[in-house]
Amino acid sequence: MSELSISLIQTHLYWEDIPKNLAHFDQKIEEVGETDLIVLPETFSTAFTMNSTHLAEDMDGSAVQWLQTKAKEKAVAICGTCIIKVGTQIFNRLIYVDHKGDIQYYDKRHLFRMGDEDRHFTAGEEKLIINLKGWKICPQICYDLRFPVWSRNKFHRVNDNSIQADYDLLIYMANWPEVRVGAWQKLLYARAIENQAYVAAANRIGEDGIGVNCSGSSMIVDFKGDLLWEAEDQKEAIQTLKLDKEALDRFRQKFPVGLDADKFEILT
Repeated sequence: MSELSISLIQTHLYWEDIPKNLAHFDQKIEEVGETDLIVLPETFSTAFTMNSTHLAEDMDGSAVQWLQTKAKEKAVAICGTCIIKVGTQIFNRLIYVDHKGDIQYYDKRHLFRMGDEDRHFTAGEEKLIINLKGWKICPQICYDLRFPVWSRNKFHRVNDNSIQADYDLLIYMANWPEVRVGAWQKLLYARAIENQAYVAAANRIGEDGIGVNCSGSSMIVDFKGDLLWEAEDQKEAIQTLKLDKEALDRFRQKFPVGLDADKFEILT
């Protein structure tokens, strides 16, 4: 299908309180209208805490089960990140659940060393590309935004009328602080322009348990770098927009800068 409806939820989070956050998002998801994909902020069930050993759940834990239940109840795909343990390792893991409750996941590649995330979590090594209604979606997490090589889209020409790319939509889930919100906004525009893709980013609002304040500025930017929507600072927001893949494909065909991109290899 040409259109994809995406819904972003910008809201506060309850510090290190999984049951309270899940109850909070119960209410928020009830406010979402008809859509194909709901995007929650990073670490939606705990907030961005380094108390990972105490709060980590496995893939059968309450947060993942809640995501599966909500996706099936609403017949919609949902994604958000949780603190997940696998053996002795702990990940900031993005969980994507489709409308049937089936799961795919991506482990945050770039861990925020200035907040000691690299001391309390294990970095992921694999990107994820999700297929939803004919769209290819690349999900990433917060600090990943600062590293353009990790999100670089790759293009090739199929024929005279068609160009293929790794993905059509880049999504970010974040706890990005207000003090650096200017960088957040500029980098989202840059990722959209350089990758000729839609970019949708859900950030939280409010002060966390260690005094870090996030102002939101959740955004949706189109493939030319034009702003489609931005949430008000420090305001709860739920926004649904329809994205047009035919318009994206036409632009890529007309202005195929991706075909001239430098070749590179990512070493993990």
